[in-house]
Amino acid sequence: MKLVIITVVDHYKKDIIKLFRDSEIENFSESDIEGFKISKSSQVVSNWFASESSGADSELFFSFAEEDKVEVLFEKIKIFNKTIESNNPIRAIVVPVEKYI
Repeated sequence: MKLVIITVVDHYKKDIIKLFRDSEIENFSESDIEGFKISKSSQVVSNWFASESSGADSELFFSFAEEDKVEVLFEKIKIFNKTIESNNPIRAIVVPVEKYI
């Protein structure tokens, strides 16, 4: 059993749900979040609203899944990320689960 955690901008929400389905991961949870990227000082100066911070509407997904299904999901995410023309790829991590009930 593994815990997979995924963050994605709202634009790719339907895509990640499809990737879960295609990986045969049927149970997952999702929550609306706001993602932030801290700019380097040179980028802040060129920003018209340099003193303001604004986040991107994003989603956080997580699922407890079998290792083989998580591996399939990761391969599908790698392929998906290669096809997008964005600097906001799907981000995913896997955490081993020692115990569960």
